[in-house]
Amino acid sequence: MHELGRQAGERPGGVDARPMTGGAGDTLACRLAGAGRPLVLLHGWATHGGFFEPQLVGLTTAFRILAPDLPGHGGSPAARPTVQAQADAVRALLARLDRRDAVLVGWSMGAMVAWRALLDGAADRVAGLVVVDMSPRLCNDADWPWGLRGAVQARAPQAARMLATDWATFAPRIARRIFAAGNPHAGLRRWAEEQVAACDAEAMASLWLDLLTQDFRSDLATLRLPTLVLRGALSQLYPAGTADWLTATLPQARQVIFADSGHAPHLEEPRRFNEIITGFAAGLPAPRGQAGNGDQRT
Repeated sequence: MHELGRQAGERPGGVDARPMTGGAGDTLACRLAGAGRPLVLLHGWATHGGFFEPQLVGLTTAFRILAPDLPGHGGSPAARPTVQAQADAVRALLARLDRRDAVLVGWSMGAMVAWRALLDGAADRVAGLVVVDMSPRLCNDADWPWGLRGAVQARAPQAARMLATDWATFAPRIARRIFAAGNPHAGLRRWAEEQVAACDAEAMASLWLDLLTQDFRSDLATLRLPTLVLRGALSQLYPAGTADWLTATLPQARQVIFADSGHAPHLEEPRRFNEIITGFAAGLPAPRGQAGNGDQRT
């Protein structure tokens, strides 16, 4: 299979990541493509930047695309990754771009990383935010039904131990839940299973515990930038109410639903996803004195 950006469900052919040095001297593997306004794509837990190949292939004429492997994933190993460390790496990447008009896309865990980076000072470098199928708090309780299905804080230590000791069993299940149930694209599903299985089990278990402690509910109303909330109608991970809550809470948010997608509309309906991202970015103003299609130095 090749050029996943042209059709839904094709197995990615591979856009190579290259090392980039962040502001603190840390190395972050990053896939780069295209020219124009920066489009920074942040992947989910137990995946990597290559899960955005439909965008790396399909959006090169409109954007300078950066799809990093966040710390603990792919070509950016880390023994005990955290959302904070990942957000720090993203802020360093944005600082290196030295632009004020980036579009930041956070899929799943990547949305938490984006929120943390914005709240920690990256907002002046970002013109628009896209949140793809994520909750501001994973753990459910009596007052919060919009977290990850089945996630409760009390089970976190046991779940982390199971992930660390039996990753080979859990990795295929994790990969399958990325897509809508009954997803017909067997090649894509098998590729995702291979990529998830290749992750470091100890690092994923450690990061899972960190993810379960995150809670952005009280902070999101302060993020006053144009935001798209994208939801797969067939998501196996989050209920519809999660995206509704985000849309009501984020001051400048609107929601788009992908009827045929699960947790990953950028893979399941890539053509429509790319059209929506392009249209969203076209409606964002370029900062004064800075053209949206200027030269990119990365």
